[in-house]
Amino acid sequence: MARGKLRIYLGAAPGVGKTYAMLSEAHRRVERGTDVVVAFVEHHGRPRTEVMLHGLEQIRRRELEYRDAAFTEMDVDAVLERDPAVAVVDELAHSNVPGSRNGKRWQDIEELLEAGIDVISTVNIQHLESLGDVVESITGVRQRETVPDEVVRRADQIELVDMSPQAIRRRMAHGNIYQPDKVDAALSNYFRPGNLTALRELALLWVADRVDEYLQEYRAEHSIRSTWQARERIVVGLTGGPEGRTLIRRAARMAAKGSGSEVLAVYIARSDGLTSASPKELAVQRTLVEDLGGTFHHVIGDDIPSALLEFARGVNATQIVLGSSRRKAWQYIFGPGVGATVARESGPDLDVHIVTHEEVAKGRGLPVARGARLGRARIIAGWLVGVAGPVLLSLLLTGMANGPGLANDVLLFLFLTVVAALLGGQLPALASAAVGSLLLNFYFTPPTHTLTVDDPRNIVAIVIFFAVAVSVASVVDLAARRTHQAARLRAESEILSFLAGSVLRGETTLDALLERVRETFGMETVALLERAGDVEPWTCAGRAGGDHGKPLLRPEDADVDMPVGDHMALALTGRVLPAEDRRVLAAFAAQAAVVLDRQRLVGEAERARELAEGNRIRTALLAAVSHDLRTPLASIKASVTSLRSDDVAWSEEDEAELLAGIEAGADRLDHLVGNLLDMSRLQTGTVTPLIREIDLDEVVPMALGGVPEGSVSLDIPEELPIVAVDPGLLERSVANLVENAVKYSPDGTQVLVSASALGDRVELRIADRGPGVPDSAKGRIFEPFQRYGDAPRGAGVGLGLAVARGFAEAMGGTLAAEDTPGGGMTMVLTLRAAAGRPPARPDLPAQATT
Repeated sequence: MARGKLRIYLGAAPGVGKTYAMLSEAHRRVERGTDVVVAFVEHHGRPRTEVMLHGLEQIRRRELEYRDAAFTEMDVDAVLERDPAVAVVDELAHSNVPGSRNGKRWQDIEELLEAGIDVISTVNIQHLESLGDVVESITGVRQRETVPDEVVRRADQIELVDMSPQAIRRRMAHGNIYQPDKVDAALSNYFRPGNLTALRELALLWVADRVDEYLQEYRAEHSIRSTWQARERIVVGLTGGPEGRTLIRRAARMAAKGSGSEVLAVYIARSDGLTSASPKELAVQRTLVEDLGGTFHHVIGDDIPSALLEFARGVNATQIVLGSSRRKAWQYIFGPGVGATVARESGPDLDVHIVTHEEVAKGRGLPVARGARLGRARIIAGWLVGVAGPVLLSLLLTGMANGPGLANDVLLFLFLTVVAALLGGQLPALASAAVGSLLLNFYFTPPTHTLTVDDPRNIVAIVIFFAVAVSVASVVDLAARRTHQAARLRAESEILSFLAGSVLRGETTLDALLERVRETFGMETVALLERAGDVEPWTCAGRAGGDHGKPLLRPEDADVDMPVGDHMALALTGRVLPAEDRRVLAAFAAQAAVVLDRQRLVGEAERARELAEGNRIRTALLAAVSHDLRTPLASIKASVTSLRSDDVAWSEEDEAELLAGIEAGADRLDHLVGNLLDMSRLQTGTVTPLIREIDLDEVVPMALGGVPEGSVSLDIPEELPIVAVDPGLLERSVANLVENAVKYSPDGTQVLVSASALGDRVELRIADRGPGVPDSAKGRIFEPFQRYGDAPRGAGVGLGLAVARGFAEAMGGTLAAEDTPGGGMTMVLTLRAAAGRPPARPDLPAQATT
């Protein structure tokens, strides 16, 4: 049994009219013939609400005694026994009297929904559990009756019942909410203008979040990539540098100018090596953006501008904030930079803000090459200080009339050795120690200008100097090694963590994984080779890079090969990798084998699904041939046999009737066979649309030839944009949709075919007043050989809608089903507007339709 649907009227404050709106909806459904009962409604002595209960069937309440007092609650068993289509239940957050079936009324409603009964209910914003503290701080009143937010969020429909604070206070003053003796106290306490305004804002923001969730789901389902500027979303691009804090604060100030704006900070890690930004700085920036009410996101992307734009469009952002480049002027020879590229490729739907900061043009550290602990400039500086520094210091000290003394001379030379070690590492420091020892001996140790030392204390001083210099150089070099190892291990762990997570989630294809291997290790070509046996030739299962070089045929031809099992290997060309890189490479190779196996399993599952689908279609086709096609054939056969019979003298009227039956059966056969052939073309992928620009009013009227005259009302404005479609496929799709709508429409009602322009799209809507289709079945009605319920007038094999959707998608459009307001179903055919003619403005429709 399908679960019932829940519709909630959410009130911004007591007295806004949510119960009245709920009962109005109940009356509308009763007028449409729906079985509606009032399970529980409390009118609180309000005459207008009490009047709305007249004409509605009310289920008796259950009477309970608690602390010597009588109470009434909803009788869940009575409602279940009555089994209506819709039950009206007021006050969703109500707490039941002890001894009731459930502790909360929303739990009673859950039972009704599980029984397949639709429920219409009400709740005020102050009763949502997550807002209890906020409401108490605003009104000073703690709400004892609450409902979990998730219960309300799961509702199929949420309708906000809103009213200005002034209007609520007027209703209160007129006695429409509380009794006259309570009006003054209410107006001066809970119903103060400030309280009502704050509650109204809470309700609007809460519903806006719910609408935003629905919008994201709708955009994902319809693959809409362009930005819909429904609210301001500001994306901040972070590099991990210190300027990120300035950008986050600037974006927060921009968001504060518009109510409901969001800030989303994103750091995009490049997959071009075992390096990354400072995790400490990113942690600080994450904390800052979260303190300012935003969110932090970590994204992996090979192309920084493309990844940033992809993320921004994915979250429906309206603005991007980037910092001015930290690169020096000469570094622009490598490209225009991220900011300029994003601004150029953002398009008209995204605003890009470039923010200046203190780090502009100060340079940014390039990724350190693997195996190098210090940059080339530092090493050169270390050698200059270590070798030339002692010489210059000797010239300076010998030129002085009275030198500082041997002890101070040793300290000065030791200082140069330490500087050389800090700049260039161990070798420049050792060279500085050796040169300094010789110069100290030659120039400053008696006898001078010789390498002879007379005083043993001076020998000890020189030896100690050399030992200290060597020790300092070793310590500095060891620290550099440990720093490099720590950074490398951290980078390796980040890459391996990302790799494992992406593969387990199924987010990485084999080609993408091999491309990441190539960029991570800076190779020219990466290939995954495999063979069936020890003597079988190698075959390439996947490849990245090396488009202009000769292909890898064997692991032995590569500069680096990493075996994966007995019959698979990862081969790389470009350079020989150091041993420390092979650990990460082995992890990549193992994951590549896993990805390959998973892709093959997915392919086999897809082929099995296609075989099962083909088998189902063949079975359904046999059933169609055996029943739906034989029925018109039997009618034709009977009519022809009757006409050829010599036993009966047929009148002209009888002959005309028999011939009309033959013609109708032939038309029905032609229609069924046509749909079968169209479905066969779609299944085999042989539909090749010939797209050209055409007006809808040239195609749609031609598609109405198969329906009775007067059964369709056409509303196609002349100002609509030209559409880019295949006229034949479009006519066939519209014909199937219109015939289906006419078939299910009640006698005497017309099917409305209308069109409108929405941006760069044109929507054609075919609305009927039939029984409609529940949401759970809307996806299945487009499957081949599917008919919902009892098909009236016995027509069709269930291919019309499947063919219509297939042709629509072949032309680059979409076809979806929606509920017709007031009952029925509306098919929405969305087509691409041609580029040569500007679309009509959506806020100024060319023609009003009803």
